[in-house]
Amino acid sequence: MHLFKRSLVLILILNTCLVCAKTVDHQPVLNQLHLPEGFKISIYADHVPNARSLALGDNGTLFIGTGSNELYAVQDKNNDGVAEQLYIIANNLNMPNGVAFKDGSLYVAEINRIIRFDHIIQHLAIPPKPVVIFDQFPSDKYHVLKYLRFGPDNKLYTAVGAPCNICNPDKDIYASLVRLNPDGNDFEIIAKGIRNTVGFDWQPETNGLFFTDNGRDNLGDDSPADELNQWTVKGEHFGYPYCHGGDVPDPELSANKKCVQFTAPVWKFKAHIAPLGIRFYKGSQFPVDYRNQLFVAQHGSWNRTVPQGYKVALVKLDKGKVISEQDFISGWLTTKRNVLGRPVDMLTLSNGSLLISDDKLGVIYKVSYQGK
Repeated sequence: MHLFKRSLVLILILNTCLVCAKTVDHQPVLNQLHLPEGFKISIYADHVPNARSLALGDNGTLFIGTGSNELYAVQDKNNDGVAEQLYIIANNLNMPNGVAFKDGSLYVAEINRIIRFDHIIQHLAIPPKPVVIFDQFPSDKYHVLKYLRFGPDNKLYTAVGAPCNICNPDKDIYASLVRLNPDGNDFEIIAKGIRNTVGFDWQPETNGLFFTDNGRDNLGDDSPADELNQWTVKGEHFGYPYCHGGDVPDPELSANKKCVQFTAPVWKFKAHIAPLGIRFYKGSQFPVDYRNQLFVAQHGSWNRTVPQGYKVALVKLDKGKVISEQDFISGWLTTKRNVLGRPVDMLTLSNGSLLISDDKLGVIYKVSYQGK
């Protein structure tokens, strides 16, 4: 009974905090953002500190991973386009960035393990103790945030970043893309040479796996290019640490390696824009030109002389091949180089609206199309 009362008090506190947070005026930031004609951006949920990876559960429940120790869920129960209910699923986790939902369970990727919350939708107010399904990831504090998604094969996919800016890791697990069964069995490394990916998705028409990769630092403001890659076969190597951006040999570690030995990016972004979450648009609300096209959250440079990124880009494909990149949302980086927000991840709601997380502002945006 004591536990129930304590949980009830916590829920009341959370609801009060959410109402208080709604009084924060985010309109000045929204006014700075530029979208194509016919699109509108609004705040779907706020008071979500360090909001990063997103996963959609049953009944429209949105789960939100973070780079701190908290894990959230929000609900828009009255379907007015604004989440009015906030839950803290846990507040003692180890950077629970990755979230994925399947068959009533929430899967969460921390630094060194993947855990699972069963029957979570029925227990949002008093979440169950998580079950550990895999705990063999390294515990290093470099490139540790893990993305987590279920693939078309119903396996869990995630990645392990390099334990450094540039080095030749001494263990195979580093700089890799991996997958495993939902119960934690059949763990396998499916690709290598990936410095740090925190975003991937499957192309709807082909089931091809596309992923972003953040290039190394200290090679100048404009080199190397950040990458969009496509994984095809088990054992592929994407170049790190020997080659960057598909055509830049590493000055320290390339030795006798040639860039042509490795799988090249399918698209090159500008250097240091930090592409993170990506999502193919599968909804029907946006104009037909957007369907099955790729949205990319460009988190923004952290040490470039002139900052760049801080936007959501639209990467266009034709017959499975990338053909162009254009701005979809910009304005988080002002002309005076002030950073108003940093987009991280996206997903599409059942009504076709696009949600975008922002770990600087601590909000979830909703983008809807209201044009003809």
